[in-house]
Amino acid sequence: MLARTYTPAQASAVANLPLKAVHKLIDGRLIRPGRSRVGQKVQRFLTEEQVIYLRLEAEGVRLLPLATRRKVAKAIEASPHSDSVSVAEGPALVVQVKAARQQVSRDLQRLQKAEEMIVCDPEIMRGAPVYRGTRIPVELVADMLEQGADVGDIVEGYPALDREMVELAPLYLRAFPRRGRPAQRPWASQTPIRTSKYLTAPVAER
Repeated sequence: MLARTYTPAQASAVANLPLKAVHKLIDGRLIRPGRSRVGQKVQRFLTEEQVIYLRLEAEGVRLLPLATRRKVAKAIEASPHSDSVSVAEGPALVVQVKAARQQVSRDLQRLQKAEEMIVCDPEIMRGAPVYRGTRIPVELVADMLEQGADVGDIVEGYPALDREMVELAPLYLRAFPRRGRPAQRPWASQTPIRTSKYLTAPVAER
């Protein structure tokens, strides 16, 4: 079975590294993604090992000299199961890879779950991502989390959701940013459907 690859946006979300920084690393040839043509555009795609390296960048490897960072990136791709990479003679300076690999593996599984539970259908909410089997926009849930709403209160306001579905909203939106003009948010000015002690949950468009 072919190994899965990831777009820069997906890699950014999982590695917890800004998308601009991911593109800068690619443009600087520190990592070398694959490429495939999608319609009229060429899409970059990264391997899981490259995502692991990006996670290390987010955790401090970016502070090392450029030549050392290239060495680490190449070593991870050459030995995908290694637990550490030595970046100097002897054991004085070692980059620990195992924890980053475990974190990336966990978050890639979370991203796959999000893809399975979220759909985009032009006939539903004008194509905005919604939770499968509902008309609840993922962006709405992410907005409420960003504004400080508690996960439990969101679940109370939207019984069709569970905690995991709510918690995955920000990850999904970072991994799959919408293209083109800013998305319309028809729910923003609509009447609440339910009010708990802590939360007012707006109605989703019918």
